[in-house]
Amino acid sequence: MDKPSFSSLNLSPEVLKAVAALGFEEAAPIQAAAIPQLMAGHDVVGQSQTGSGKTAAFAIPAIELVDTQSRAVQVLILCPTRELATQVAEEVHKLGIYKKGLHAVPIYGGASYERQFYELKKGVQIVIGTPGRLIDHLERGTLSLQEVRMVILDEADRMLDMGFRDEIECILQAAPVKRQTVFFSATLSPPIRELIKKYSRTPVAVKIEQRELTVPTVEQIYYEVPPRGKMSSLLPLIDYHGFKLGLIFCNTQRMVDELADQLIAQGFSADRLHGGIAQAQRTRVMNKFKKAEFDFLVATDVAARGIDVDDLEVVVNYDLPYDAEDYVHRIGRTGRAGRQGMAVTFVGGREIYKLQFIERFTKTKIRRGTLPTTGEVEERRTGVLVEKIRSILVAGKFGAWTNLVDRLLEEGFLPTDIAASLFQLLSGGEPEVATQQKKAVFPAMTPMESPFVAPDRQAKEYPSKEKKDFSRGGRERDDKKAAFSERVWVRLDVGKEDGVRPSEIIGLLEDVLHAPARTIGTIKLEVGQTLVEVNAEYINPLRQGSIKIETEGEPVHLSLLPPEMTPPKGSRGRK
Repeated sequence: MDKPSFSSLNLSPEVLKAVAALGFEEAAPIQAAAIPQLMAGHDVVGQSQTGSGKTAAFAIPAIELVDTQSRAVQVLILCPTRELATQVAEEVHKLGIYKKGLHAVPIYGGASYERQFYELKKGVQIVIGTPGRLIDHLERGTLSLQEVRMVILDEADRMLDMGFRDEIECILQAAPVKRQTVFFSATLSPPIRELIKKYSRTPVAVKIEQRELTVPTVEQIYYEVPPRGKMSSLLPLIDYHGFKLGLIFCNTQRMVDELADQLIAQGFSADRLHGGIAQAQRTRVMNKFKKAEFDFLVATDVAARGIDVDDLEVVVNYDLPYDAEDYVHRIGRTGRAGRQGMAVTFVGGREIYKLQFIERFTKTKIRRGTLPTTGEVEERRTGVLVEKIRSILVAGKFGAWTNLVDRLLEEGFLPTDIAASLFQLLSGGEPEVATQQKKAVFPAMTPMESPFVAPDRQAKEYPSKEKKDFSRGGRERDDKKAAFSERVWVRLDVGKEDGVRPSEIIGLLEDVLHAPARTIGTIKLEVGQTLVEVNAEYINPLRQGSIKIETEGEPVHLSLLPPEMTPPKGSRGRK
């Protein structure tokens, strides 16, 4: 099902700019259906599940309706709980950020009356509140509904279940008769239908019909994690399962950029794909992914259309999609041609209801998973290594390596010591050796052309991880027991505008300072410079002055950062 873009919904430039800044590429089904009706002035009854995008469906028309020349309350949004009122208020602020003079405030119980008195007296056009506290303000005379043009009841069924019917009726009766009345509810019970009949004028019904969907035979697992814990949950899953080719979906361009940056800073081979990237670059990225030239592609639904990769091992719903159809389209990209595939979904808080909604319409059960512990990841990694060695032993084909082993035996080394040393090498514990000085390479790309740089941020911090080696056969695992010592900040005179990537910074410091990746800490990409933490024992070459490094473009200068310019302490990344 094709979804319209927001630009086709006749919205103001200010709202379109806010939508673009949030990174939304298409209108969700409920938004595409409800926004035109509300913009035309109709009363609307919307049936929609939590997480379907309904907040923007009523918030955008509400913002467009407001006359910023007046400081009277013009839109009233009723929510069942303070948590939902806060969430809706945040959405209104984000969508109305470029509409000058727009003021919105959440009003709910448990918060300071004095602060709410101040905001209401100062003048606001949009009030988002819970029924009980709104009634308090009406009785105190601190809230006037005389200029209200639109009343929205969000999750009306929950408000009735919580016993707010009398308060709702009191508020609706206090608002002007000539107004738009909007009901959004997951169900339309008889009590809700009575309210609609009593307080709405020929409402337009908006309900997104979900057709029965066939889910591919893919192993489906979900993990309950908080929004800020998604990245720390993704890493052990990748390590535990040893994924070498995966597609990770986010709902917005901004989230795609942030996650791709984080994966690259953690040493993974990753790229990004979304509507904000030039078409030529998108084509190049897609072609490289089809050839498995990098491990993970982070993408939005729009940009990922047309991707057909038979060897795709996993699809990750980093953000849960708005509707079941998108979920099915996403996970259907793995497990093709008889191969085994896995679909991983992260959910947090009330998103679990959206997941249950997807389960009902797809007529499938998504298994709840438990994140692997560090010990389980290490045990799995060791088991894979042992199986590889066992298969070689069973095959009995050692080639010329037998002569090397005989040589070591003749020198007096024990067989167990030789085998243990080889295991150490295979697990990433290779001793440091002098490497030949290489020329650093920074592609001459502008921020908009570079797939690794988000041009809308002034500075970014990357918690670095021990660097991994990449090959078509897979990733070598990093040494988890790297020693840590005191770190010193160094500076390079290249910045995010030069298209430099964190992985290139790590490689350059390895070449110039002979500092192993595990000794490199936080990387701060800023405009005009990059600051990096390096273990103190590797910065001796800089004590005599800066080092000039020849690159394919302009020379890059590396120097110690003066103590007075040291950034404040913050995240140091993985050690």
